[in-house]
Amino acid sequence: MSEPEAASTRRIEVFTGAGRRRTWGADQKAAIVAESFAEGASVCEVARRHGLTPQQLFTWRRQTRKEAEAREDAGAPLFVPAVMQGPAPARPAKRKRRALRQEIDSAPTIELEVDGVTVRVGRGAQAKTITAVIRALRAAK
Repeated sequence: MSEPEAASTRRIEVFTGAGRRRTWGADQKAAIVAESFAEGASVCEVARRHGLTPQQLFTWRRQTRKEAEAREDAGAPLFVPAVMQGPAPARPAKRKRRALRQEIDSAPTIELEVDGVTVRVGRGAQAKTITAVIRALRAAK
């Protein structure tokens, strides 16, 4: 071969046989999808790090959302981390109980933060109402 021909020759790889498909376990998929939902994470970066195409990771994310919505519709309970602030109040003296009872009755018992919006759920709120509010907040994203 002359020098100009050698410079223009490129390496070619030939794959024989069927391509290998990787299989991902449910735990592996869940970990990768969770990583892609982390604050500041880029789906493309996460996909590249795990040897996936972004389209495949987006498909997994969509499937995860659909499964979560199906569980919600089926009435399966969803759990979120709860944070307790401060120690439990000491048992009040008898003369202060009435004032404390009024304070407790008027205070919210559950506080949720969804994408920067705080929802306070008071005592006696109906589960259907709470569910509707949370779904409305999620839909507004």
